[in-house]
Amino acid sequence: MKNIVLIGMPATGKSTVGVILAKRLGYDFLDTDIAICKTTGRTLPVLLEQEGVDGFVRIEGQVASGLTCEGTVIATGGSMVLSPGAMEHLKENGVIVWLDTPLEVLQARLPEHLSDRGVVAPNHMTVRELFVQRRPLYEQYADLTVACDGDMEHVLNRLERGVAPFLNAAVLSRSR
Repeated sequence: MKNIVLIGMPATGKSTVGVILAKRLGYDFLDTDIAICKTTGRTLPVLLEQEGVDGFVRIEGQVASGLTCEGTVIATGGSMVLSPGAMEHLKENGVIVWLDTPLEVLQARLPEHLSDRGVVAPNHMTVRELFVQRRPLYEQYADLTVACDGDMEHVLNRLERGVAPFLNAAVLSRSR
């Protein structure tokens, strides 16, 4: 079974949506941020402080590149798209879904100092600057884009309808 890999900006709700989607589909759930913490024994803010942005991205990419699962909804960190090798690995057995959240919503959800939340961004970068920087990468990697401009139930319904053809195609191709 193909994985469903959720990408998007920090505070988009990838983990929340991922847990509910996994339950609905009978999939497992994996949060790469939690996997990073378990692997390193450090919280994301501590890891970011000690390793810096480049070190964090390297570790994040290594953890994701080492994942071997199927039938799993994977919620990635917002910076996963900065690791091309990890994204290629995730795409090999997964449909990449970009949860596209409006900038205004993200600005309301994220703190002024992004590093306080463990967001991988150079010092003093604003949410808007981060959004502008990463948006082309989310577009590049996405097999499917789901607009997160409604309530949770609408987002989940859009997501389920959107991934269905990818999942059905995988099942059909295996049965031949």
